Amino acid sequence: MDEIRSNNNVVYRCTFHVVWCPKYRRPVIEGAVDLRLKQIIAEVCAEKHAPIIELETMPDHVHLLVTCDPQYGIHRLVKAVKGRSSRLLRQEFPSLRSRLPTLWTNSYFVATVGGATLEVVKQYVENQRKD
Repeated sequence: MDEIRSNNNVVYRCTFHVVWCPKYRRPVIEGAVDLRLKQIIAEVCAEKHAPIIELETMPDHVHLLVTCDPQYGIHRLVKAVKGRSSRLLRQEFPSLRSRLPTLWTNSYFVATVGGATLEVVKQYVENQRKD
């Protein structure tokens, strides 16, 4: 699913690896919470036209590999996923409310996943004017 996508005025292939953790890195992503979290993430990503390439959860963190429109921004997508999942999971699983003041930490890790190394792209750009 490493396809080139487009919107009205941008053609892009922007894939991101995003990782985030529950507050205090508590191991709360298990069982029914885990299943529901994956449903919520899939729903939000589908609404935002951000195809999920891979999604995996561990008891104390989430890995999401996703394609995101650069005009929408990965920061908005992560905010939407974390915000909705926190609200819904805390409503549906009262034990999360009693164990944590908020479900997620404010921070997250994000890295771009590219098809070429930085050195290859740098060389390509440097060689543009050469005949």
